[in-house]
Amino acid sequence: MASEEIPGASAPSAEVGPQDAPHAADSPPPDVPGDVVVITGLAGAGRETAAHALEDLGWYVVYNIAPQLIPELSDLQQQAEGRPNRFAVVVDPRSGPFFSELSRVIAQLRSSEMRVRLVFLTADEDTLVRRFDSVRRPHPLQGEEGVLEGIRREREMLAPYRRLADIVIDTSPLNVHQLTMKMRTTFGSHSEQALTVNVMSFGFKYGIPIEADHVSDVRFIPNPYWVPELKALRGTDDAVAAFVLADPNGAEFASRYLEMIRPVLRGYSNENKHFTTIAIGCTGGKHRSVAMAEKIGEDLREAGFAVRVRHRDLGRE
Repeated sequence: MASEEIPGASAPSAEVGPQDAPHAADSPPPDVPGDVVVITGLAGAGRETAAHALEDLGWYVVYNIAPQLIPELSDLQQQAEGRPNRFAVVVDPRSGPFFSELSRVIAQLRSSEMRVRLVFLTADEDTLVRRFDSVRRPHPLQGEEGVLEGIRREREMLAPYRRLADIVIDTSPLNVHQLTMKMRTTFGSHSEQALTVNVMSFGFKYGIPIEADHVSDVRFIPNPYWVPELKALRGTDDAVAAFVLADPNGAEFASRYLEMIRPVLRGYSNENKHFTTIAIGCTGGKHRSVAMAEKIGEDLREAGFAVRVRHRDLGRE
């Protein structure tokens, strides 16, 4: 729904009271059969943005569900094999008369063994009016009146659920990326929150990887291809790696690369980017780029980053 978008705003802050403190972000304890997050709140406060954040973390998400169907969804999820039993639902007044059952369903879920958290999203009137104006959409409860009347009617209707909520987030000062980051921090595991760095070697003669965020050219290093005893080997072999890193320029490049890329990766994490690809290229993607990608990947792991190393063109020659 377009009115769920949150245009740019100032620095992030969230309303957090004693009942609103975020729970641990890791998976539920082994004796807890599953995890369910119920998202509700004011239209325009970011319900769908919050749900998309959980979806990106691998949660099964259902939008605009009637509250009475949530226990059935929980039963179905427990029967599913091969995926964690964690799901999120977006529930709001668009479900009509069914919405009044939300309190009862929440109480029912909390009496079960499931870990249940109710997230309530809110924002001040000026912010909500501005958001609806920016997307030129009517408020779902405004009827024949204006947007402001719809906002006030919905706020009054949802007041009991705000008091019932485990987590209340005021999105007035948040943009889409900041709300997404808040949801990832609250509900993602430590590994899910971490930036994953894909280090890829490639050969320029096969083209630059289109998915690369950063491309480095290591063709300045002497080519092992011209060394008879190294020609048939690959950059993953110790002899080739030793040759590549023995070159003074190659050694300096490797030693300084982490220092150069670290602030970039830190900035990506701050800007809610969770995957990035670093591409290291040589002529054919067999010797120099492979050895350098392995070295850079090793250094990044030692620095605490989650790293995947892939050699795109190895074996193509």
